Amino acid sequence: MSFWNACWYSPRPVCLLLHPLLIPLSWLFGLIAAARRLAYRHGLLRSERLPVPVIVVGNLGVGGAGKTPLTLWLARTLSEAGYRPGIVSRGYGGAAVAPMPVTASTPPGEAGDEPVLLARRAGCPVWIGRLRAEAGRRLLAAHPEVNVILTDDGLQHYALARDIELAVVDAARGLGNGRLLPAGPLREPTARLARVSAVVCNGGPCALPESGPPAYAMTLTGDRAVNLVRPERTLALTELVGQPVQAIAGIGHPRRFFDHLTRQGLTLTARAFPDHHPFQPADLPAGTVLMTEKDAVKCAAFAHDDCWFLPVDARVDAGLKDRILLLLKACHGPQTA
Repeated sequence: MSFWNACWYSPRPVCLLLHPLLIPLSWLFGLIAAARRLAYRHGLLRSERLPVPVIVVGNLGVGGAGKTPLTLWLARTLSEAGYRPGIVSRGYGGAAVAPMPVTASTPPGEAGDEPVLLARRAGCPVWIGRLRAEAGRRLLAAHPEVNVILTDDGLQHYALARDIELAVVDAARGLGNGRLLPAGPLREPTARLARVSAVVCNGGPCALPESGPPAYAMTLTGDRAVNLVRPERTLALTELVGQPVQAIAGIGHPRRFFDHLTRQGLTLTARAFPDHHPFQPADLPAGTVLMTEKDAVKCAAFAHDDCWFLPVDARVDAGLKDRILLLLKACHGPQTA
């Protein structure tokens, strides 16, 4: 756990010494964020509306909360309901500047690791762009059949108007100390949750304000690893019980991944890297290596024969599907397959 994460989620005495410096900076951050929201709300800054409904998946804090698995679940759920979704992402960690389509073969160094993962698993068009509205327009021009846009990690990107907002909260870490950056992990105050369409609690019940939108539970499941060199090879995690396993993760909350493996009975030597870490061959230890699917996107080109990744899928309360379809019907009309 980094120093800042420790201060935000499990405060140490040394963190209290920094409060006189950090709290005024958090107030300033909050004032700037509030002014920006008001500027969009009153038309001083332009928020573009696309010709199809937009569903935003995001969170209040920095770091991983489970947004990408939820986006994949949404793409699959909406497709099964007769919609034809497309996905827009920022492309964080990629070198691309202009909007561009992302496919399963797009280099993650160009598009970012999460968009490539989405392109491989979502079964729908994926575009990236620093300006998500422009990326959405380009996606719709290239794929006129798309009738709903999903944005991965776009809650604070107010330049794109949205119809439905889903806020993901990590149940294990919650909202940390509840403070704004840099004194805490939040990019917006906790009161922002009152204005989203639904809260999705990843991994258990969330400690949330009593008055607010409905909350739905989400769990991530995965018990079968895939080989990076030969993806047709798979093995159950139970086959690794009793063997030394090198677990690596370059995601926003690596402890969630390591804890999942430990619950499966694995004996780990765990190493956490920064989120979106640009993996190199030297980062892969010898022996059996197990990593996240997002990290595997960047390691496949130089992985050795005993490198494996763990695909995970989101299981979400059925009530969220019903709520989303109801909200979409209100702004878009019913769909037929």
